Amino acid sequence: MAPNTESHGQQPGNMSFETLKSNIQHTTTARLGKLGISGRKDIETPNFFSIGSRGVVPHLTPDVISAHAQFSGIHMALEDFIERATTGTPPVMNVPGDSPLHTFTALPSHFTTLLAPRRTPAVSAPTGNSNTAISIFTSTGFQVLPNKAYTTYITKLSPDLAVGLADVPYGTVPGTKRIAKMGDRTETWLTELLAAKPERTAIFAPILPIDSNAQSEYLNHLDDIADRIHGLAFYDPNTLPDIPATTALTRLPRLSLSEPRSPSQILRQIALGMDIFTIPFINSATDAGIALDFSFPSPKTKSESTAPLPLGTDMWAATHSTSLLPLSESCTCYACTAHHRAYIQHLLSAKEMLGWALLQIHNHAMLSAFFSAIRTSIAAGTFEEDSDVFARVWESEMPEKTGQGPRVRGYHYKSEGPGEGKKNKAAWGNLGVGVDGGEKDADGKVLEGGLVPTEGRGSWRGRGLRRRLRVYREMHSRTSF
Repeated sequence: MAPNTESHGQQPGNMSFETLKSNIQHTTTARLGKLGISGRKDIETPNFFSIGSRGVVPHLTPDVISAHAQFSGIHMALEDFIERATTGTPPVMNVPGDSPLHTFTALPSHFTTLLAPRRTPAVSAPTGNSNTAISIFTSTGFQVLPNKAYTTYITKLSPDLAVGLADVPYGTVPGTKRIAKMGDRTETWLTELLAAKPERTAIFAPILPIDSNAQSEYLNHLDDIADRIHGLAFYDPNTLPDIPATTALTRLPRLSLSEPRSPSQILRQIALGMDIFTIPFINSATDAGIALDFSFPSPKTKSESTAPLPLGTDMWAATHSTSLLPLSESCTCYACTAHHRAYIQHLLSAKEMLGWALLQIHNHAMLSAFFSAIRTSIAAGTFEEDSDVFARVWESEMPEKTGQGPRVRGYHYKSEGPGEGKKNKAAWGNLGVGVDGGEKDADGKVLEGGLVPTEGRGSWRGRGLRRRLRVYREMHSRTSF
């Protein structure tokens, strides 16, 4: 069967998107596409962007990304760069050149940059958004980000793709009055951003995580200005089916910011017609010491009558300490071809950062192979059947974390108040064994040691300690000059 090709030409912002195969009669169907950006490597869709933290992919340096990365783009959050905005000009704004974001992060030039106002997943703010700004969480605390300032940052930093400001209430369920404001605010902010006309940036319009009827006026407005926007960013994939197939919005690439928790959720969104993903569980699995190990749709030797297979291998388990097997026998990444499980298990046990770097290389390679197999399945017309097989063969959730990952930074979570346990387990404790009032870990357990005496000072009297101290002082006074 010949693919249904629909080319949309070179769009504003030096970006083009071409649908290679889809059912043009329906919005909710898996589709193949190609995203082209001037000066960057073409991105075949469905595909994913790695999630950055403070401008880098966690555990990977730019030279490692250039040599071993098997992804095409990186999601970056503006709140990672502007902690000094309240006291001066953020350093990222002083970088010269046509692509300051690439220069500031030392990112190889062929990688695509996606700039969004907030991280994914985002930390909920203690205060809500206003009519002109949203609350963000920088490394030094919460700040306010006005839409005018966000537009200035986009114009200066020139990311390849940028998501418009959206009135999204992270961590809370919006009420009826709030929902009524969300669409109006987001529409106003998008209009202001488009009026600034960023020359080298393609703008993705945010689709709010509320019922389509509640944002119907906003969606109608997007349909009217479809020739001025370059893509749609969905915070909830369940709103995608509500976009009529007859609108001009269906020709635009679709970005998912919904934070899927497993490969099964990714497959469901692809079946709805999603094109590009940001996937937090890759970094989470790496931090937890889990090596992803699954294939699409299933291994040929797997019998569907047995229990579902786990989606990854916990490398903290002592059983790997003598294993010379690769992380995954089907993977051809650097970590699997140059190292074995025993070495990586040793690195994790010794808290060596190389262990997490190798896991990060591997986990990204597994997702790249996963999406490549999905594209092959869509081209062959077997995606629906293959997805059903995957659901029967593999577990629906990621494995549980058992080991202690790398140190958690303060901007990764919001403090809940007094009495909160520490997020990072101490490398050593105070030298007591269950002493009342001792230091506690994140689970509320008293940290244990073994050298502080549990007896009172009275029990030490009569054991000669005072006499020995007196003799020591007398000897010291005789030998001193």
